[in-house]
Amino acid sequence: MAFFKITLIRSAIGLPTRTQGVLKALGLRKRMATVFHPVNQDVAGQIFKVKELVAVSEVEEALSKAEMHQLRKPDPGYYIENPVPR
Repeated sequence: MAFFKITLIRSAIGLPTRTQGVLKALGLRKRMATVFHPVNQDVAGQIFKVKELVAVSEVEEALSKAEMHQLRKPDPGYYIENPVPR
């Protein structure tokens, strides 16, 4: 089953209450927040209402919050192969 991956890029501060309500219905509260919704006409209509504020892509599988955290976690830049005994 396909899902929309929706990320809020721009803030809704100063926008009409109706637009803020659409973002709330999608589950987007803060900038750079990402949610997954199944592909259907209702969600597509909501996305169309706020298309200037969000980035949308279609993915095959919805990720959990922990999986999204692991994807966003930066590379440490170094790896400890064998710790020095003390």
